[in-house]
Amino acid sequence: MSNPTKLIDDMIAKTPDWRGLTLAKLRKIIHGADPEITEEVKWRRPSNPMGAPVWDHNGIVCVGNILKGRVRLTFVAGASLADPHNLFNARLEGNTARAIDIYEDDKINVTALKALISSGVQRNLAKTVKPAEARKRKVAPALRRRRNVRA
Repeated sequence: MSNPTKLIDDMIAKTPDWRGLTLAKLRKIIHGADPEITEEVKWRRPSNPMGAPVWDHNGIVCVGNILKGRVRLTFVAGASLADPHNLFNARLEGNTARAIDIYEDDKINVTALKALISSGVQRNLAKTVKPAEARKRKVAPALRRRRNVRA
């Protein structure tokens, strides 16, 4: 299996128009905002054989998509992030995700985007207990109480 960096490089190379260049620029901004962020390709399927680049730091921060007339950068927890520069312009109706659609001649506010990415990373790092661990912690005292009742 190819490494994720190579897969994303190939995705950019196979999209030689402005959308590939935009994804490459977003990728550089993302890594500039958080040098420790990792990247991988997820959700490869027949309808989307290239998949989607995903940037992760203690959880998914954002996902890139090359669409017909735009490039979309989706923040999976975007609804919980402050967006003082109003970068989010897509998927505004949901309770969790928010996205930025970038069209051909759009200018990218690099400083604001880096701040948004950093905010997503900080949100992920602040998660101290994983959901499965939280369930175990809630169940364990209940089991102890039941055992004490039987005794």
